[in-house]
Amino acid sequence: MDFKHVSVLLNETIDGLNINPDGIYVDGTLGGGGHSYEICKRLSDKGRLIGIDQDGEALEAARERLKEFEDKITLVRSNYCEIDTILKDLGIEKVDGIVLDLGVSSYQLDNLERGFSYKSDAPLDMRMDQRQNKTAADVVNNYSENELFRIIRDYGEDKFAKNIAKHIVMARKEKPLETTAELSEIIKASIPMKFQAKGGHPAKKTFQAIRIEVNQELTVLKESLDTMIDHLNPGGRICVITFHSLEDRITKIKFRENENPCTCPPDFPVCVCGKVSKGKVITRKPIIPSEEEMIENKRSKSSKLRIFERR
Repeated sequence: MDFKHVSVLLNETIDGLNINPDGIYVDGTLGGGGHSYEICKRLSDKGRLIGIDQDGEALEAARERLKEFEDKITLVRSNYCEIDTILKDLGIEKVDGIVLDLGVSSYQLDNLERGFSYKSDAPLDMRMDQRQNKTAADVVNNYSENELFRIIRDYGEDKFAKNIAKHIVMARKEKPLETTAELSEIIKASIPMKFQAKGGHPAKKTFQAIRIEVNQELTVLKESLDTMIDHLNPGGRICVITFHSLEDRITKIKFRENENPCTCPPDFPVCVCGKVSKGKVITRKPIIPSEEEMIENKRSKSSKLRIFERR
């Protein structure tokens, strides 16, 4: 299967980066290379792009797509949370822009072997990085009922989380759960029929929750944004594209904290905590796709773009 992924909010992100042709840019979620391609088109011979992705298939697809820019790109198989180490290894201290597209690629969703989709029958995998050991099967078969409830409630924001967790534990007593179809049927049986006609596929939220847990997506994002902002040159920007409220909330809070880190009580006449602003939030409200983009690419509907600029 060809690696395909339509880059969401592409023009808005490229405009938001405010690209310096001689600058250094990092694509922390390289995917098929859509954002990176547009960045490279705007770079001079002095410019440079570092592309990071933990998915080996994505990395090879991006390498092929970006081959005309091979003199100015460096591709690294890793997680963007390792950006500090990656830049140090490359002898780079500061960069002029960073982009994160936190969506699952069309290739990953459509490739049955990866186990991301609730619409097909495939092994329970869901690993972004297939070198890691933990899979979705490990989560559904080994986590306690309380742990499953917490994950589905917090990461999937599903009001039937408790019942879903209970049914998963009951089912695995008969035999270990092995496929996405098995899990999907268990989830369906956990949700009253009158609610299944609303809000899309009944398994969507639970699959999202398990995927987030397998890949530690929210923890990685939360622990990486401060470091990424620290690596920006003055005037450099970070653009983050999110696809659900949890990611967006983390990004919004982190950007605000970096803009105004002061912890002094509001009634203090002057700041005494000594924490200095690192920059400013460019997007007071997130940028969302146009009507045309949402029609052309249904997977873009939930996407939001937030931008922060280093001082």
